[in-house]
Amino acid sequence: MDSVATLIRQGKIEQAEAELNRRKAQGGNSAEWHCDLGLLLEAQGLVEKAMSAYEAALEIDHNHPAATFRLAFNHDLLGDEDQAIELYESLAERRPAYVNALLNLAVIYEDRGLYDEAYACVERVLAEHPNHARAWLFRKDIVSSTSMLYDESQERSREKRNAIVDTPVSDFELSVRSRNCLKKMNIHSLGDLLRIGEAELLSYKNFGETSLNEIKAMLKQKGLRIGQLREEVQPASRPAVNRRGMPEGSAEVLNRYLSEIEFSGRSRKCLQRLNLITLGDLVMKSEPELLATKNFGQTSLNEVKQKLAEFGLSLRK
Repeated sequence: MDSVATLIRQGKIEQAEAELNRRKAQGGNSAEWHCDLGLLLEAQGLVEKAMSAYEAALEIDHNHPAATFRLAFNHDLLGDEDQAIELYESLAERRPAYVNALLNLAVIYEDRGLYDEAYACVERVLAEHPNHARAWLFRKDIVSSTSMLYDESQERSREKRNAIVDTPVSDFELSVRSRNCLKKMNIHSLGDLLRIGEAELLSYKNFGETSLNEIKAMLKQKGLRIGQLREEVQPASRPAVNRRGMPEGSAEVLNRYLSEIEFSGRSRKCLQRLNLITLGDLVMKSEPELLATKNFGQTSLNEVKQKLAEFGLSLRK
């Protein structure tokens, strides 16, 4: 007799339900029975009831691994990370290693910036499964994430600089001639002065050395100089996405919500950061665009491509 889990994986939902009813009629009310009931309810889309079934299983056997994992997984999907972490951590110390729990826990740790903890989870998996491909990819992603740590001091410096650059020229004491010349040249902020050269200023009618020296002195007080931004290397602008023509695929498939598709925690959160709602939104993205998203590595990319392939879709080339 196939197990309930096996029947569900084969899509034999009615047979799985019949098997559960048969076991219940024989007096089955074990933790295993409640866990299998949860799997069936999940397959039927009744997530809240499934979670109640897993909780019932844990009331009977608080160490039941499958019920603990499925309950943690669903808490994770629903955004209740604190509860998911508690449950995943209860599985993390098991021997042999509970691989899926450790990898899912690593994803949450990484999203929270706990890179050492995430790394330790992956290393636990690799210690027992040294050739585990998914774990190696996760390990690579975590190492990459540590090199992209958010530098708060640099961000504050950038914001301060932007505030200075956006300061209106009218906020400074300048002669009437200089003020009028700048106004006629459509120079309204310090940023405008940082993007123009001395020669261009002097080429304007009525703008002479006196006005130039006055403005240079004013900028020097701010640690700035005329043409400064022009001299600095500017980042290349990102090419616009060509949205002419919709991707191949039926409207029904393209309009399917990503929330209905079972992605890993990391991939799901990255897609949320990109504000992608449907498969149609996703297929308009290219591989480089996805890989540029924080914490979105090769593992997540492979998962997304695999999911799209199941619907006969692919990312934008």
